[in-house]
Amino acid sequence: MRFEGIYTPIITPFYDTGAINWDLYAQVIEWQIENGVAGIIVGGSTGEFYALSKEERIEQFKFAHKQIKGRVEFMAGVNAMRVDECLEITVAAKNAGAQSLLVAAPPYSLPSEAELADHVLKIADASGLPIMLYNYPGRTGVEMGDEFLSLVSKNPLIAAIKESSGDYSRMPFLVNNYPNIQLIVGGEEQVLEFAAWGAKAWVCASANFFPSQCVQFMDVVGKQSDLVVGQKIMSAFMPLMSALEQGGKFLQCVKLGCEQQGRPGGVVRPPLLPMDDTLKQEISKVIVNTRQSLNAIFNS
Repeated sequence: MRFEGIYTPIITPFYDTGAINWDLYAQVIEWQIENGVAGIIVGGSTGEFYALSKEERIEQFKFAHKQIKGRVEFMAGVNAMRVDECLEITVAAKNAGAQSLLVAAPPYSLPSEAELADHVLKIADASGLPIMLYNYPGRTGVEMGDEFLSLVSKNPLIAAIKESSGDYSRMPFLVNNYPNIQLIVGGEEQVLEFAAWGAKAWVCASANFFPSQCVQFMDVVGKQSDLVVGQKIMSAFMPLMSALEQGGKFLQCVKLGCEQQGRPGGVVRPPLLPMDDTLKQEISKVIVNTRQSLNAIFNS
């Protein structure tokens, strides 16, 4: 078992001008560590990597390594549309001190499964680091299917897969056919189902604003395998998870959640726009109610 617990794909706090606020970025990292997460992911979609320049992304890796200081695992998201840039970012992440990588399919190009496997294995060769695959066909346009998995699973660096397809049948498929690739929770609404199939780790956007609660939740369903208590916790989380996954304003909701907890959030970069006041009020109410429900469970 390599991955266990909460791995938070941290947000990138921006000034109103859109520039990265490095002081607040340090606070984001510290709060995660203080609340017991197992790892911090820099360069995930929740961190708006697609809206950052290559230079900004590499600077984030260097900054995060210095801030984390080996206290939790530092995982780098290295995805990019261009393969040469992806490999350059991969090498930069390794040189900056990343201990593992999060790797998805390059968006828009729609590679075949064999082509995608070749891409992932080149990243493994360039880095020599453990890789957590990220299967999210809703964003990349392609799925990491049987042919792809058969090719990459022979490489011991392919350690895990964050399964974000939303397809429940993928869980038994992965566990039964590729047991050497660790199953990782990739859907905020599906934590309980993943745990029932043996998942011990969760790449958790909600941990940006509910880190201690998410850590406790994963401890209950992952380490303790207590799905009865887990069901109660999941029921408390569900209104929030539904708002995140189905509301169409995922990043805006995450950053609003941070602000609701008194944590730095900031604006989102274009092409995304701020939520309108009506939706903001609705989400704020969901966050408050979720916090109250979770506190009632964990403090009982």
